[in-house]
Order: sequence, then structure tokens, then C-alpha cells
Amino acid sequence: MSGEKLRAFHRRSIEDREGFWAEQAALVDWQRPWDAVLDYSRPPFARWFAGGLTNLCHNAVDRHLAARRHQPALVFVSTETGAEKSYTYGELHAEVNRVAAMMQSLGVTRGDRVLVYMPMIPEAAFAMLACARIGAIHSVVFGGFAAHSLATRIDDARPKLVVSADAGMRAGKVVPYKHLLDEAIDLCAAKPAHVLLFDRGLDPGFPRCAPRDVDWQTLGARHAGAAVPVEWLESNEPSYILYTSGTTGRPKGVQRDTGGYAVALAASMRHIYCGAAGDTMFTTSDIGWVVGHSYIVYGPLLAGMTTIFYEGTPIRPDPGIWWSLVERHGVNVMFSAPTAIRVLKKQDPAFVTRHDLSSLRHLFLAGEPLDEPTHRWISDLLGKPVIDHYWQTETGWPMLTAMPGVEPTPVKFGSPAFPAYGYDLRLLRESDASEAGADEKAVVAVVPPLPPGCLSTVWGDDERFVKTYFSMFRDRQVYSSFDWGIRDAEGYHTILGRTDDVINVAGHRLGTREIEEAVQAHAAVAEVAVVGVADALKGQMPLAFAVLKNPAVAATPQARAALEKEVMATVDGQLGAIGRPARVHFVTLLPKTRSGKLLRRSIQALAEGRDPGDLTTLEDPAALDQIRAATAAPRA
Repeated sequence: MSGEKLRAFHRRSIEDREGFWAEQAALVDWQRPWDAVLDYSRPPFARWFAGGLTNLCHNAVDRHLAARRHQPALVFVSTETGAEKSYTYGELHAEVNRVAAMMQSLGVTRGDRVLVYMPMIPEAAFAMLACARIGAIHSVVFGGFAAHSLATRIDDARPKLVVSADAGMRAGKVVPYKHLLDEAIDLCAAKPAHVLLFDRGLDPGFPRCAPRDVDWQTLGARHAGAAVPVEWLESNEPSYILYTSGTTGRPKGVQRDTGGYAVALAASMRHIYCGAAGDTMFTTSDIGWVVGHSYIVYGPLLAGMTTIFYEGTPIRPDPGIWWSLVERHGVNVMFSAPTAIRVLKKQDPAFVTRHDLSSLRHLFLAGEPLDEPTHRWISDLLGKPVIDHYWQTETGWPMLTAMPGVEPTPVKFGSPAFPAYGYDLRLLRESDASEAGADEKAVVAVVPPLPPGCLSTVWGDDERFVKTYFSMFRDRQVYSSFDWGIRDAEGYHTILGRTDDVINVAGHRLGTREIEEAVQAHAAVAEVAVVGVADALKGQMPLAFAVLKNPAVAATPQARAALEKEVMATVDGQLGAIGRPARVHFVTLLPKTRSGKLLRRSIQALAEGRDPGDLTTLEDPAALDQIRAATAAPRA
């Protein structure tokens, strides 16, 4: 437990990148070997395993058929509908081939984009894997996003096909999808040629638009038993696009490659998650997020594991449901989020302890900073190692983590531990990019090249990739995570929060500009500032401060309350409930400098009851007084 083996492992991954990653690449199948492990001739763009041919679907499904055709590959559990179904690797192979044939019949070919807007049902995984099989590029959009957000992603990706369903379910309520999709397509300049619709029978009479809309079940019946050959892709061809919030209000399409991603995930299953063929993994996320891509679908299947595909919440039908699944399915590796654990912390511990959790080896947590009391509580309750780890949509797999598959190390509560192999991770001072010392707050950064599995660029915009991620420091080209961090004398890291205008709500990254634009879509709002404030359950929550065109419309407490509801409904319509502010406060002016810059950090500090900092450039002190008064006042 000294950590020396781990340090040597990490050191070699930085000092002998090509030798190290060539060894990891043996964990996946290659139809043709690479010409170069790393092509870094055009910094900061890294091309991994250049010239090699491989396929994600082959590695996740086909190559396991000989040894584990009859082993469960995907187990679907919905506590919303009561459905439960298991698919062996052989059955998964058949379903993916069927969907691949369906897509080809609708004109989808290599390099085409397919947008997936679906609930957590097996067909969503079939669609993702089918895209990988035929060389199409999938872009999964979280089902919680509303029409406007969906439309921006459709216009950017320009998909030939959209795959969707009539509805999902959340907390016992039907969540219709189809009308939002139709509304989004109406808003789009780039119209998809077809929409492939899976009818769950949850929204009878949902609208169908012939001939664009195609029924999944009808088309699927025509392609039962289809055999679609794998399309072998050059390692650096895109596998998928996943949109993440930015500070400009325009989402960024994180572009992932094929070979590097496969190698990174396969290596992580061995070195970080300790998952082996035949094991079972339960990741409680959604395929709309990167965690769902990497550790519900691709990672476990690449390793020959069984993956649990779950539709539901952590507390229905009771707060023991997850632990019941661990017991029933013999889960060995579990991955969840701090927010979920904080929800469970409010429940009777007996919901956990009444279940046999002897199969569980590790619980991994990520998504937002994990506080020490919650980390300690769940660790003590489970009596198992609980590993906090830190990563981003952009990286695709962990940046900071313990690596029990390399060497077990002591857990330090509230810390995601050490830089993962492959990441030359540094803590750099914001002022001059120099390296910070122990216990000094600084920017979490990575000296390029980024390791395999990280984003290769921003979809359709190489310039934005460089400008966004590699231009924080004037004289040093390094990848910025836009997170503050600190490292103690023993080398353990802690994440302290964002440096930019992106906030983290229960692991969901939201750009304050996106929320501001949604608030400002209400006709009464002239100007708005949104900041993320600390929240005991979700980590952060958005708080909005709006200046009205006519303050008289909110002259009474009743009028303010009614208008606040209207503004929130407007945000729901633009972004979905995921972007809804915790509160909308109405003020007559916002705190700005004399040059017109909005003082976001001062607003945030006041909202959290902290010192607002240097205010020497403040244009009008009355603005901060209004913020202070608004956040101190009880809800009407």
C-alpha cells in the first residue's frame, strides 16, 4: 500500500507514452495494426494508433461470442414500468445487427450522423452499437432537454436519422418525447431525412409525420435475422459526438475517436474499475451523459461484463432498490454520483444493510465534488472501498482516481486521489501558469498530448477546440479543465469548483449563458445574470437575477411570485427542467464594473453569504445591496 508501484506506473505512462499505450492497445482487437502509436505532429491535436483499423461494436459484442455467447450482456430493469429483460451476448449481437440493417435501409452510411433521443431502454443501446457497427456517428441527447436545446444539437450535428421513442417515465410520470422532437425539428434548418420511433405504448395517439417517421417495430420485423458486417474504421475516425455546455451559450460537440477510446476504456476497466469478463457492473447514470456512454455501454461490454441498464430513481419503489439489484444480480462494480448518495443518506440505513452486498467489490462516485461526510457515511455503511474519482465529458474517462487494479492505496475521504496514468496533470497558478505548491489552490490542467480516449476536437470546429481548451494561459499551451483544485503533501487532490461560467448541478454541466438566454426569452425580462450557488444536495444550483423591462409588473409579492413561475416555465420550454433556476430574483440593476463587466463572482459570493471581494471598480453599490437583500429575503 506504499503507492510506489502506482507512481512508477504513472511515470512510465508519461515518459514512455508510446510503449505504455502500445501495451494497453493489446486489450482490444485490431483488424489492421497501427503505423504509429501517437502522431503529435500538429499540437494540440493528438492522433492515437494512427493507421490502425478497429471497430467499437466488434470489440464490445462480436469478439465475445465464442466464449460467452450465452452470458448476459445487458440486463434491463425499469422500476417505472415494471419491465425486466436480460439479453445474452448472442441476443445483443442479433439485436444490434437488426438495428444496423434498419439504419442502412433508411440510407445511413459510414460517417453519417444519427441523433439518439431516447429514454433508458435497451433499444437506445442497440442504436448506439448499431451506429458503431456501420461506422455512423451517434450523438445521444439527454431526454430531459427541451425542444430548443434539442434543435441546437440537431442543427450542429446535421443527422440523417433521429432515433426516438413515444415517451419515457420518471418518478411514476410519463414524459412525452415525440411532441418535443417534432417541435425541435420544426425549429431546425437541417431536417433529418427520417425519424425512427420506438413505441412503448406510454403515450397513445402521439403524432406521426408520414413519410418521415418510421415505426421501429414494423421495420424491425422486416430485418429479423439480419447479418451486417462490421465497418472497420481508422482509429481516428469519429465514433460519437456528445454535446456539453459552454460559456458562450452554444453547446460544444465533443468529438470522440474510435481506437483511442476503445483502448482507454478497456484499460480503465482493468486498472481502475477492476472489472473482468463475467463480472457485473451497475452504473446508475443515463446514456445522455458521458458516464452512460463509457460505463453503461462501451466500457463494461468491451471487458466482457454484464451491464445493468436501469430506468428509474434511487428511491422508487423504495430507497433500497439499487441495493436490491446489487444483491439479485451479483453486482461486482457499481458507479454512481454524490448527489444520489446524499439523497440516500436521508433514508433509513436499513434500506442498504438489509441486502446481501457480498458480491460488491467497489463503489465509484463521480459527477461533482464529493464532500467528506458523505464519502465517510457511505463507506462506513457499505464496509467496501468507495472511490471518488474526477473526470469530464471531454476526457471520456477518469483524470484523477485511485487505481486499485494497479495498486490499492488508502482512501482519503473527499479526495479523488491521484492523476490517472496517461495524464500529465498539473496544478497551475492562474496568474502565470507556474506550478502551485502543496495546499495551494490552482487550475487543474493537463500538459498535452491528451491521452487516448479524450476528445479529439470540437465537432466541425478545430479552432474552437484550441481556443476553448488550450488558450487559458498566454505563454503555455496546456489543456484547462476549468476547475480549481488543490493537492496535499501526500499527493492527494481535491476539486474545489469551476473557474468559468459553467455550473455543475448533480453532475450535469450547465452553462450560465444558456440559462440566461432561456430566462431572457420571457418577454418581461430585459437583462439577467445567472450564477451557480452551493447546494447541500446537488452540489450547485443556478440562481437567476433578472432586470425587468417594466418593474411595475412585479410590484407586489403576489405579482413577483406569479412572474417567477412564468419565467421558470419559459426556461423549462427552452432547456427543460434540468436548466430551471432554484429561484428567480427580480432587481432593478445588476452589479457591473464601470467598464460594463458583470461581477458574477461577487454575485455568487453574496448569494452564498461570503465576502464579495474587491469592489473598487463597481459602478453602483446599490446593485450589490439589491442582490444581498434578494438572497436574504424569504420566499413569498
